[in-house]
Amino acid sequence: MSAPPATGLLVIGDVVTDVVALHDGPPATGTDTPADIALRPGGSGANTASWAARLGADTRLLARAGYDTGDWHAAELTKAGVRPHLRIDSERPSAVVIAMVDASGERSMLTNRGASGHIGVDDWASGLLDGVGHLHLSAYTMFAGPGLELARLAMREAAGRGVPVSVDPASCGPLREFGPERFLRETAPASIVIPNREEALLLSGASDPDTAGQVLSARYGTAVVKLGADGALLARGGRIVARAPAPPAAVIDSTGAGDAFAAGFLAATLAGGTPEEALRTGCEAGAMAVAQVGGRPKSGNFTLLTPIAGLRRKLHH
Repeated sequence: MSAPPATGLLVIGDVVTDVVALHDGPPATGTDTPADIALRPGGSGANTASWAARLGADTRLLARAGYDTGDWHAAELTKAGVRPHLRIDSERPSAVVIAMVDASGERSMLTNRGASGHIGVDDWASGLLDGVGHLHLSAYTMFAGPGLELARLAMREAAGRGVPVSVDPASCGPLREFGPERFLRETAPASIVIPNREEALLLSGASDPDTAGQVLSARYGTAVVKLGADGALLARGGRIVARAPAPPAAVIDSTGAGDAFAAGFLAATLAGGTPEEALRTGCEAGAMAVAQVGGRPKSGNFTLLTPIAGLRRKLHH
């Protein structure tokens, strides 16, 4: 009797201390601007891992935190249900992002990569893939030399085990600086790419998200394009095969919405959901994320319309 397929999710990404400032108007130069300010655990990779665990996925996170807040980050990840493989950097503080969120919920970020910018192959162990059915990479890790070497190693070992890989391009600014063509080459082992609209257009050279999804899916196999208030689409082999609308949401803070979407999509996929179900779960998780401050799920704050448990029952029967 063959063993059941591994369903664990390994995320490689960043752990960040988020300082979130919500303000009504543009910051005033040379004086004070009133704002509501909150301190939250964040980081694209850590957010995705936390949402995936909250949705019932068996989730691990490989990341690096600093000497100043590493224990706090490890405790927050564990509380969220994530199994953290978190190296504490004794020489550097944790990454910090100051997110300035305007009245529409849109954010601008000031970023110090800190310890996250130094994760590398020394943080890797082959045993991290034990029990894992999917590897997900946050491209923030790849934008520094040591992290790029780590991503190459992890993708190579995942391929050797037959573990599929997905990648989130992370952010247009560093992606443009890294180079779209270079990014496409470096992430060639991945079979799923999960960009937002702007990242998809940048990577594909297309002028609209439908064409971008088709172009990227011809390259990766599957492209999932996040469209914010317009929902999401999924293309395979050069053809759009599924769409999902975004649920109504009162937007407070867009921090982590894309991370939550990726978590919902991957958790539903690992549970045996169809492309439509996976897109819908991703959109629902993203809608929950924008309705709160910070990029992590809060306990007891939502119920998915597409229960992951129901998808899992379908997978095992």
